[in-house]
Amino acid sequence: MNRINPRKLLLSKWTAAHPQHREKHFLVTELFRDEEGTVLEVELQAVLTKRAERLDWQILKNNEHWLLGWQ
Repeated sequence: MNRINPRKLLLSKWTAAHPQHREKHFLVTELFRDEEGTVLEVELQAVLTKRAERLDWQILKNNEHWLLGWQ
């Protein structure tokens, strides 16, 4: 499991463990927070295609799907 500080997620770099459609490297471009400021979701943007997807930030902790940094 990746150890992640949710406050430091913005502009962090991620590598998909199982790339699809040649999208391997991603950048966190936006954080979505609740009323108290707790991070709930992130927007990941594929570097190659600029496609963005929104997902629960906790998914980034799973090493089987996401690797910290660009590898």
